[in-house]
Amino acid sequence: MSIHAPVETLDLSDLRRVFATGRTRDVRWRLAQLDAIERLCDEREADIAAALHADLGRPAVEAWLGDIASTKGEATHARKHLKKWMRSRRQSLPLSQLPGRGWVQYDPLGVVLIIGPWNYPVYLSLGPLVAAVAAGNCAVLKPSELAPATSALLARLVPLYLDADAVRVVEGDGQTTQDLLARGFDHALFTGGTEIGKKIMAAAAPTLTPVTLELGGKSPVIVAADADLDVAARRIAWVKLMNSGQTCIAPDYVLADRSIAKELAEKIVANVMAFRADDDGGQRIVNARQFDRLVTLVETTTGSIISGGNSERESLRIEPTVIVDPSPDDPVMEDEIFGPILPVITIESTEAAIEFVNRRPKPLALYVFTASRRLAKSLVDAIPSGGAVVNHVAMHCLVPQLPFGGVGASGMGAYHGRWGFEAMSHRRAVLSKSTWPDPALVYPPYTDRALKIMRRLF
Repeated sequence: MSIHAPVETLDLSDLRRVFATGRTRDVRWRLAQLDAIERLCDEREADIAAALHADLGRPAVEAWLGDIASTKGEATHARKHLKKWMRSRRQSLPLSQLPGRGWVQYDPLGVVLIIGPWNYPVYLSLGPLVAAVAAGNCAVLKPSELAPATSALLARLVPLYLDADAVRVVEGDGQTTQDLLARGFDHALFTGGTEIGKKIMAAAAPTLTPVTLELGGKSPVIVAADADLDVAARRIAWVKLMNSGQTCIAPDYVLADRSIAKELAEKIVANVMAFRADDDGGQRIVNARQFDRLVTLVETTTGSIISGGNSERESLRIEPTVIVDPSPDDPVMEDEIFGPILPVITIESTEAAIEFVNRRPKPLALYVFTASRRLAKSLVDAIPSGGAVVNHVAMHCLVPQLPFGGVGASGMGAYHGRWGFEAMSHRRAVLSKSTWPDPALVYPPYTDRALKIMRRLF
């Protein structure tokens, strides 16, 4: 029953045969898979939390919030709205095409590949799977080898809960991913870093496999002079600490108006200390390579370290670190941090903040704290990003009614909710015509009179 095998033993023709039977198109099949994902989240919460703790040192409450509740929320939303999403949409026709009927229908793509990351290895694997099965597809799920306990758990549980003939799990490393892409899928969805995203896109090109790339980037927080600093500091610190800062939409750096920058930085530090009052040591980093990279960012900064800065390589732990006014050319300000390090940079104006952000690649998310709706809108409109949140951080990811995706270097395509259903479907145009009338004037040879009439009609 369980389909968990090396990539060389995966026969995509088996999945294509399952898809060809039409069973995954049936609404009952789709609803059953969504219900199975909900049950998996409910019944296996303890197992998931244990695997996430083994891989990432994640506390149980963060495992629930970041991976379990979020996954179940996506599945529940899709189950409740699926029948409405599946309906064909009638479209009006021009006079030249009457009598007739036109509509758009949502057809499953076929067999899709989901390439999961290590930082939220359940949510960012099963969340895309929700979209895939809601749209009526077969799927291959490739979890990240950098979260081995969770990868093994998904390989064991997914065939027990979902249709094991239509949804399969393949474990392996980056070469496994390349080998899978070489097989040719009807769609591939990858979540991970920008550099790996380029490799995914290149590997998909020979087979013309369409891709959705959920990447990352340096997501800025702009805090205006009129912001509620207590709320801003609390929310920034909370999300930054989540999963040790290893979150693609974590606040990467803060741009604070000069009039409030010092006070904001102090409040962020106070909240970090309060949230970590019961912690022993620093926050766990996924592996030695990432640990060494983060330590180097701290050691090379020209800014003032006002909190944290210590680390312990044996346990791969780094203290949450707040750096004030590093140089824009510091390594910590070049690439996505992806760890518990937060630069706070003083700016002279919101115009300066816009210029600062727009000189860099487009981020996955933009966060703005201000009491002014007008200012918030002007900042959101002036700074391109995958998504944006006003007076909070990262919460848009938990709203299935909103599309989630990047732009430019932070990704392409979007999913969640109906947007995921449509991303994993072919929006198919259908025109149905009657056989009468069938005027002779539209067929050659054309008379001058016929051409005049046709020019008015078409």
